[in-house]
Amino acid sequence: MEKNEKMPKKKTIKLFWTITLAILVAAVLWFVILPIVFNAGSSFLKNVLSKKEEVKFEAFSPEAFAYDIGDSWEINATVNVKGFIKKEVGDELSTSLGFSVDMIDPSGGETKDIFIDSEEVTSQELIDVQLEAQFELDYNSPDGLYKIVFNITDKYSGEIVSAEAEFELKR
Repeated sequence: MEKNEKMPKKKTIKLFWTITLAILVAAVLWFVILPIVFNAGSSFLKNVLSKKEEVKFEAFSPEAFAYDIGDSWEINATVNVKGFIKKEVGDELSTSLGFSVDMIDPSGGETKDIFIDSEEVTSQELIDVQLEAQFELDYNSPDGLYKIVFNITDKYSGEIVSAEAEFELKR
């Protein structure tokens, strides 16, 4: 009977040392090996270990406002963009976006490229970018509902996306 009582004790000790060794190996891997690999700049391993779901190139949350500044209207418009191509530049990420703004007046008349700009962004963490447009309209422009159309190009991929926002001129 004594022999059987000692068997569980040996198994318990063996299990204790196995778990202790596993924890030690995990700690060395987590606190020593992975930081060395990440600091060495292993892009492949970084991408594999931090792989995130691809985000579709899209424009979202467009807004436009008109302000009466006395002798003209100031139009301010913004849109956010995500899902663009990012390139590594040293320790940072970079993207390049070009955009133009078209305007449709209340009668349906369209003014192409009323505003054109580009945005070059470099940052440690690059998730989305806000694009801004600002231009003036003649004070004699007709009252009514106008539409702004953002046409955005990811310069790294060539993909194009659009977004629309409305604003009202009212004296």
